Amino acid sequence: MRYFSRPLAWGALVLAALGLTGCGDGDPTLESPVTLEGGVFGSFYQVTIADPLTRSRAEALEAGFLAELEAVDAAMSTYRDDSELVAFNRAPVGEWQPLSDELIEVLAISEAVAEASGGAFDVTIGGLVNLWSFGPEARPREIPEAELIASRLAEIGHDKLELEPEASQARRLEDVFVDLSGVAKGHGTDRVAAYLDRQGIDHYLVNLGGDLAVKGYRDREAQPWRIGVELPDSSRRVARHILPLHDGTVATSGDYRNYFEEDGRRFSHTLDPRSGYPVAHTLASVSVFHPSNAWADAWATALTVVGPEEALRLAEREGLEVLLLVREGDSWGSLASTALAARLGENRLDSLGIRVPSWNSNQEEE
Repeated sequence: MRYFSRPLAWGALVLAALGLTGCGDGDPTLESPVTLEGGVFGSFYQVTIADPLTRSRAEALEAGFLAELEAVDAAMSTYRDDSELVAFNRAPVGEWQPLSDELIEVLAISEAVAEASGGAFDVTIGGLVNLWSFGPEARPREIPEAELIASRLAEIGHDKLELEPEASQARRLEDVFVDLSGVAKGHGTDRVAAYLDRQGIDHYLVNLGGDLAVKGYRDREAQPWRIGVELPDSSRRVARHILPLHDGTVATSGDYRNYFEEDGRRFSHTLDPRSGYPVAHTLASVSVFHPSNAWADAWATALTVVGPEEALRLAEREGLEVLLLVREGDSWGSLASTALAARLGENRLDSLGIRVPSWNSNQEEE
């Protein structure tokens, strides 16, 4: 555990908050806010707490939420042979498998978003992810053969996964490889937030590799937490918009960090489960504000896949609070759903240069 004087977390989102180091002998009360930071899931965690804490209390809290994250990893990782998900992927096709309540919950969220998005989110995409070198298989970073893509595409589909949540069991109807990387981190963020709630913490910001959950306020003046939405630029890291957030979560998906290039073409790490190829449109970043970060995480991925026009249509239909950053030549445009405008206020969004497109029933039915 480390204490930082100015914690600034860079991920898909940027944390804008200040913390100070406590000092003294014994078990001192640390100066608020306190930030706990380290590595997890191949990324980072940064938990900032504005409640009064002693050093021993901070250490106990960190040990507690790290145990929560270890449980998530043990259940949902595709990078460790002993995970519950790997065991499920290796189980005989067609046979029901008993699963933990947490894994069933995440699978159920994934199936719901898959249905609502027309298959733009699909946890059975693992075989394609591996083929494109964005999974645990060791493959060269190059464009796969079209025949291989077509073959993997024919093997996937969220309809090849069947759940019985009431019985805490699921089965694969075909030999699909379930990959929860588009939702597990969001679930982990929810788990850390829920743990802090159980411990009686009233003011916190959880940042798990850019997925955020906040509660309460960042200081004694009851100032909301300030969330910076990062400029989609692979060459630098700077916040394009800084938004206030009080009680809620945010997940962001984008195509501007993880990609490779071949023959002058850029290939995003975000794959379209419907085509088998990386997405290719002007939508660079999607931020979804939602009470549950697992839902936000899954929806952010789905909306990134479908592109800006369809993303806004889905956001309106589902009542999602969404912020999109769209490429406009050499610059960027910012678009918000009406639900996000209702939360933050159109005047505030307008002052930030964020446009709220007008909508009507005919657009939603198209």
